[in-house]
Amino acid sequence: MPASTNRGKCITGSILLCVGLILMCISRISRTFAQWYSTRIYPIWVNVTGRFMSVFPFSVSEVLLYAVLLAAVLTFLRFIIRAVRKCAGKGEFLLLGSRLYVFAGVLFFLYVVNCGINYHRESFSESSGIRIEKYSAEELEEVCMWLTEEVNSRSKEVPRNAYGVMKIGGQKMPMAQENVQASLIKILNKEAVRAMERLGERYPELSGYYPNPKALLVPWILSVQQLSGIYSPFTAEANYNGDMADYNIPFTACHELSHLRGFMQEEEANFIAFLASTGSENIDFQYSGYLMGWRYCMNVLYQADYESWEEIRGKLSEEVEPDFIANREFWDRYDGRIARAANQVNDTYLKANDQSEGVESYNRMVDLIVAYKRAPD
Repeated sequence: MPASTNRGKCITGSILLCVGLILMCISRISRTFAQWYSTRIYPIWVNVTGRFMSVFPFSVSEVLLYAVLLAAVLTFLRFIIRAVRKCAGKGEFLLLGSRLYVFAGVLFFLYVVNCGINYHRESFSESSGIRIEKYSAEELEEVCMWLTEEVNSRSKEVPRNAYGVMKIGGQKMPMAQENVQASLIKILNKEAVRAMERLGERYPELSGYYPNPKALLVPWILSVQQLSGIYSPFTAEANYNGDMADYNIPFTACHELSHLRGFMQEEEANFIAFLASTGSENIDFQYSGYLMGWRYCMNVLYQADYESWEEIRGKLSEEVEPDFIANREFWDRYDGRIARAANQVNDTYLKANDQSEGVESYNRMVDLIVAYKRAPD
C-alpha cells in the first residue's frame, strides 16, 4: 500500500478531529453559537440522516455496532495468523492504524455535530418559560398526590396480562402470532412520534420531523448496562429497551425522541417525555408518563418527608403493584459489575458535558414537574 494512501487517511482523520474539537470549543465558549447551531443546523442532520435511517425497520446503529465488533475480531485473528506465519509486514500495521484513525475521526465528528454541541444550547425550561424555583416539602407532597390520582384513574384502564402486569396494546402474543406483536410495536412507535408532534404544537422548540423510535434487536446489550434507552448520535436514532416492563417503554421512547430536537440534558428529556406521554390520547402512554413522573417525585419526597411519602404511597392503587414487581424483577436479573461500570461511565460522561450531578440529573425532572404544576394554566 503506497505511503501516500496512509498519509491521506491520516490527513482526513486529523481534519475531522480538528473540526470536531473546534466546534466543541466554540459551543462551550459561546452559548449563542450552540443555540444557533441546535436550532438551525442540527435539524438538517435529523431531517436528512433521520429520514434515511427510517427506511430501515431495525436500529442501524445497533447493527453497525455488531458489524464493527465482528470486523475487529476477524481483523485481530487475521493478524495473529499472519504474524505466526511471519507474513505480516509493517505496511499492513500502518494501513490498519490509518483506517482506525479515520474511523475515530468520523465517529468523533458525528458525535459533535449530532450531540456534543447541543449540550450547551438554551435549556427547554428557558425556552418554554417554565421557571424553576425552590419549593417546599408541602408543594412536593401536593404534586405527588396529584400524580397518584392520575395514576390511579388510569391503572384500571390499561390492558394487563394474567399476572396483572400492564401490557402495551394487550397481552404478549405467542410465537405463532409474532406478526401481531410486531404490529403493536409499530403502533407504539408511531404513537410516540404523534405524542411528540402534538407537544410540538404547544412548544415550537419541539416541532419538526421525528423518525420512529426503534426497539433494539438484542435488548440484552442495554439491559446489562441497566439502560432503558439510548440516543445514537452517529445515526440520529432513538433506541429503547423492548424487554423491560412495558410501562417504561412509552415514556422512554419519548425521552429518546426529545434528544432529536437538540435537548440533551437528561432531566429535560425526562420532563419532555412526561409532557408528551401524559398529553397523548393513548391510555398506555398516559399511564406510562404519570407513573414514571410519580416514581421520580416520590423518590424525592421519600428523602424530604418520609411520613408524607408513606401516607401517599398507601393511596396508590393495588393494580399498580404488579408493574413495580415486574420492573424490579427485570432489572435485578441484570444487576452486577457490568451495570455498575456502565453507570460510572454514564456518570462521568454526563459530568463531562456540564451535567454536574451526573446520573443524579435524571431526578432533576422533579423540579420541572413542580414548576410546571405551580405555573398558571
